[in-house]
Amino acid sequence: MKTLWRGIVRVAFWSYERGTWQYDVAVVAIVLFVLFSPRLIHFNDQPSVGPPQSQALVELRDVATGQISTYRVDARLLASPVRTPELEHDLHETVQKNVEDLRNGRFEILRIEPIRGEGGTVAYYDVSVKP
Repeated sequence: MKTLWRGIVRVAFWSYERGTWQYDVAVVAIVLFVLFSPRLIHFNDQPSVGPPQSQALVELRDVATGQISTYRVDARLLASPVRTPELEHDLHETVQKNVEDLRNGRFEILRIEPIRGEGGTVAYYDVSVKP
């Protein structure tokens, strides 16, 4: 048992000389780990798509009576400029992620109004929200 423990300590502190079989086994183990760990361990290191999510891209425009708030959402945060159920879902998630007051609560989107920029493309969405 003492010999096994001594071998583990020597491998952990890399105290084998070059050219010994223990050194070669340790190097092979490291190379195998580097080559095969991405296939065996899912690191979930996908790059982010689109602009960085920040509160500057979602701003509060107006608070009307009855607690209805209007937020201006930058269209670059969304994938599709066409009004579909997916657009409403994407707007709901974007507002929930970027507005501190709406992160934990439930809210309803009452109205989505596209604001067109240069060239007729949608630049922003004015989203009316009722908590």
